[in-house]
Formats: sequence, C-alpha cells, structure tokens
Amino acid sequence: MSKRKVVAYAVSDSTGKTAKHLMESAVGQFPEHKIRIKTFSFVRSLERIDEIIEKAKAENAIIAYTFVKTEMREHLNQAAAENNLEYIDMMKKPLNMVADRLNVEPREEFALKYKLDEEYFKRIKAMEFTLKFDDLNESKGIAEADIVLVGVSRTSKTPLSVHLSYLGYKTANVPLVPEVEVHPSVLEDNAEKVVGLTIDPEMLNDIRIERLKKMGLGDDATYAAKERITEEFEYADSIMEKIGCPIIDVTDKTIEETAVEVLSYFNE
Repeated sequence: MSKRKVVAYAVSDSTGKTAKHLMESAVGQFPEHKIRIKTFSFVRSLERIDEIIEKAKAENAIIAYTFVKTEMREHLNQAAAENNLEYIDMMKKPLNMVADRLNVEPREEFALKYKLDEEYFKRIKAMEFTLKFDDLNESKGIAEADIVLVGVSRTSKTPLSVHLSYLGYKTANVPLVPEVEVHPSVLEDNAEKVVGLTIDPEMLNDIRIERLKKMGLGDDATYAAKERITEEFEYADSIMEKIGCPIIDVTDKTIEETAVEVLSYFNE
C-alpha cells in the first residue's frame, strides 16, 4: 500500500485544543501513513480565515474548526466549499443542541480568558505535593496525602503518582524494600488511603535488566536477580497484607488504566 501525505488543520477562535484532539484521534487510526496536523489558534477575523483557506488550498488540507460566531463558521464553510476543501464544523451541532434544550440563543462571545478556578489551583498544589513526596517513607507526606501508593521498585509508582496529581489528588508513594522499615503511619493511621501495586515477576525482571543496561551495569546485579525479586515480593506482600489495602496488578496496564482502578477505591 502506497503512503499518502495528508495535512489536517485544527482552526479555532480559542486555543485549538478541541479541534486538534479530534484530528489526533482520527489520524491515530492510520499509523502507517504520514499525517501532519497544523494548529491555528485565536482566529478571530474573516481576513484571518481567508489567509488560512489560502494555505489549506495549497496543501489540500482537511479542516476541523471550532468557532462560536455564526458569521465566522458560515464564512469558513463557504470559502472551503468554493475551494473544494473538506471541513468539519465541530461547534455548530453542540451549540444548537444546547440552545434548543434551553430555548435560549448562544451569546457567541469569544472566550477572552480562562478562569483559574479552585480546581485549577487544587491540581497545581497536588502536583507540587506529589513531586515533593516522591519515593519518600516519612510521616508528613503520608498524613497529608489523598492517596498513598506502595510497592516494590519499578511498579510505576512515580508516573502513576504524577498522573493522579494532575487529576487533583495529592499522591505520595512509598517504596517497599526489605532493608527499610515502613513508617508506622502507613501501617496504621493512614491505611484507608493506601493502594498497593504489584506486577508480574518475569516482567519486573525484564524491566530491571533493561534499566541496568541503560545505566551501563551488568544484568547479573542483585537489583535484577530473580532471588532478590522474589524476596522483595514476599516482603511487599506481607506489608500490604498487614495494611489490608487493595492491590492492583499493573502488568500490561497503561498509567491511565491503573489510575482509573486506583480512583475506583476512593469514589465509591
């Protein structure tokens, strides 16, 4: 099958993220083809639309756009049609559906600024907290955290913590290592916020060997030895059993999938 070059435009009177995400989802279904997405943000005049149409015509681009003003949508539709360009209006149908349900006409005003609301600041604080208490076994972070992740090394505790913090949850993570005693606050006072992570031992062995190679070390180091991994799992299992926390197997799961499972224990 011959590869064809396709150019897609994401055009918006705001940041263009919505149109861009739509096109990314679409082009993701054609990984074997070269598809380039160009974003045109804060397009707020008919003249600017005309400039973009000229560029699109030269590249025979597909256009996905979000405009709140009817005048701008109609102008782009007409210009695209006259130049035989394919386009999709991502705003008209949602606007009309909401307007019909409310029996109110949309104001058609540009979003002049983004509201920095409580959720935004909550997310920023959560991310700062999570970075501060990454891989620490101490009481302050555990006590203040919304979620505490525990598990052996290389079970995705840190990336999962960062992802959860982006969702607004202050997340601490505690490594379970046989040589290091777990802080009592994990075992007792804060057990209800603890989630354990585990992984297939063979996969963990492969992950650790690969990490050692990147560090320029031999793959026979204790860190990746199967006997050592077995010892760590036995210790981690005993700690998680003592806590009585839910345990999630992260084998072959994406960070997003694991995050959904973690949050299911807190949103019931």
